[in-house]
Amino acid sequence: GYLEIVNISDPTNPVELSKVLIPNIVMGITVGGSYAYIADKYAGLRIINVSNPQNPEEVGFYDTGGYAYGVTLNGNYAYVADGNDGLRIIDVSVPECPQEVGYYDTGSYAHGVAISGNYAYVADLSDGLRIIDVSTPQSPQEVGYYDTGSYAYGVALNSNYAYVADGNDGLRIIDVSTPQSPQEVGYHDTGGYALGVAISGIYAYVADWTDGLRVINVSTPQSPQEVSSYDTEGWVQGVALNGSFAYVADGTDGVRILDVSTPQSPQEVGYYDTGGYAYGVAISGSFAYVADLSDGLRIIDMSTPQSPQEVGYYDTGGHARGVAIRNSYAYVADGNDGLWIIDVSVPESPQEVGSYDTGGYAGSVTISGNYAYVADFDAGLRIIDVSIPQSPQEVGYYDTGGWVQGVALSGSYAYVADFDAGLRIIDVSIPQSPQEVGYYDTGDKALGVAISASYAYVADRYDGLLIIDVSTPENPQEVGYYDTGGGAYGVALSGSYAYVADGNDGLRIIDVSVPESPQEVGYYDTGDYAWGVALSGNYAYVADMEDGLYILQNDLLLSVSDDAGQLPGRYALHQNYPNPFNPETVVQIDIPERSDVRLIVYDILGREVRHLVAETREAGIYRIPWDGRNDNGKQLPAGVYLTTLEAGHYHKTIKMLLLK
Repeated sequence: GYLEIVNISDPTNPVELSKVLIPNIVMGITVGGSYAYIADKYAGLRIINVSNPQNPEEVGFYDTGGYAYGVTLNGNYAYVADGNDGLRIIDVSVPECPQEVGYYDTGSYAHGVAISGNYAYVADLSDGLRIIDVSTPQSPQEVGYYDTGSYAYGVALNSNYAYVADGNDGLRIIDVSTPQSPQEVGYHDTGGYALGVAISGIYAYVADWTDGLRVINVSTPQSPQEVSSYDTEGWVQGVALNGSFAYVADGTDGVRILDVSTPQSPQEVGYYDTGGYAYGVAISGSFAYVADLSDGLRIIDMSTPQSPQEVGYYDTGGHARGVAIRNSYAYVADGNDGLWIIDVSVPESPQEVGSYDTGGYAGSVTISGNYAYVADFDAGLRIIDVSIPQSPQEVGYYDTGGWVQGVALSGSYAYVADFDAGLRIIDVSIPQSPQEVGYYDTGDKALGVAISASYAYVADRYDGLLIIDVSTPENPQEVGYYDTGGGAYGVALSGSYAYVADGNDGLRIIDVSVPESPQEVGYYDTGDYAWGVALSGNYAYVADMEDGLYILQNDLLLSVSDDAGQLPGRYALHQNYPNPFNPETVVQIDIPERSDVRLIVYDILGREVRHLVAETREAGIYRIPWDGRNDNGKQLPAGVYLTTLEAGHYHKTIKMLLLK
């Protein structure tokens, strides 16, 4: 995730000062002195020096072992609510070198923690409120317990009372004047699902999920009374107070700033957009196009990958989940709003030129020729003629029987990731009349698919990456499998490698040079939930939901040579080796600068048979294998083949001899 530092001196106009990348999902945060202490779920406790808000820097971390959900400070100690691992007590007197000094297993799932005097009050989900004596941090002891009835998510303290956000059971008020014998004295059903609570004066402010913010008068704890509520546009996860303002964490809808100076009538005065949920990404030239769910299409200038800059934005109106680029148009799969076609010839000023209501929920889109193939969930595969972008027309449709999540094209076939219904292979040689020719039950939920040569690579959620031989589309056969460990949602291919967007487990890089025995060769934890991946040059672009777009450099990409550190001074197409060859050969190309590259294999009659490269690449030396197959995965006959490189103003052709 990211720690974002926002100037709220003018609550009506919050301004981002900086952000710093955090390895995992930011679940809780507290600030003490010059440091921010972050409960970072799987990545434990992270300590950030924020003495210069414009330039925050991580200085220390501690792996708590569980799932860090909440954190609070008291003196030199950080108290971490660590999920299954209970309460962790960390000495942070030296922020650069935090050390655990004590631990208490709370029994359930520690989700929130507050400190008062010598006691830690832990919201322990199904086990309610735990009261722990931490007067000796090295030896914490439970002294009291109260079963709140539902799921204790958060806790706040005021005087002798603990206020517990208790899920379906709303707000629980517990008298803790005698910690050894806590007693419930009051209760208020908030109507929604209480996830967090903050106290100011005689009012409790409850983050009530779908039911927004609830303001409750607790001046008489035995008889709490709701005085107002504010329905935000999102799902309220948490709330913090500062002076007359409540800062509401509103899920995908960012931070809402409410004036609560009159608690009976809260008013929204400011809003900060923390970003959407990045679900899909496509690359063209120097730009990344991000499908950002409710935040529409984001256009990012990637000419300097170390410093990406957003240059354009278009609100598609629906839920942008997938995007494909062709020529100067972006084709956005926009959920219930179908297919949107946006002119991005001027990236700073994208303009919608056409749309088509697909009838279902457009989740992804692939372009081939004049046609857009839309994965439309329960409405199947939609084939739309986009030869005139201003007037798209549906020409064909196939009801797959499942929930279409992704689609890849190769030759005359569409390969459909059909959720519970596995992999569907559909003949689209006649777009007006698509016909299913083959099917493979993947076992879990097929969410993404990519094709290379005669193999389909399926992201099959908890079953990981499946490799399926589709050389005979009518009879697909699984030949290999790799358990990615997370939830495989998307897959992209480059050379001998499959790049899997693996949910909570980030990006997995799998060597598939031997399809029957795939091997993981690399891994990157993206921080949130890796949903989609695209490749270009030496970079992998990962759509990571709340964390937005990750840009990862990896020299495995596109078979970049180890000597690519010395950039070539000119374009070159080298003779393939070996030559003659059977079954595989390698072609080396030298690219001195970022260029649009086409490396095409032709037969002796001049017909294109294999597109080895057809995209933008960074400067480098690339060694690209060819297995003697065409774009449909069919083995080509022995004979002479011509390979042509077009890049920049460079054009060269070599001859290759394929033997029987």
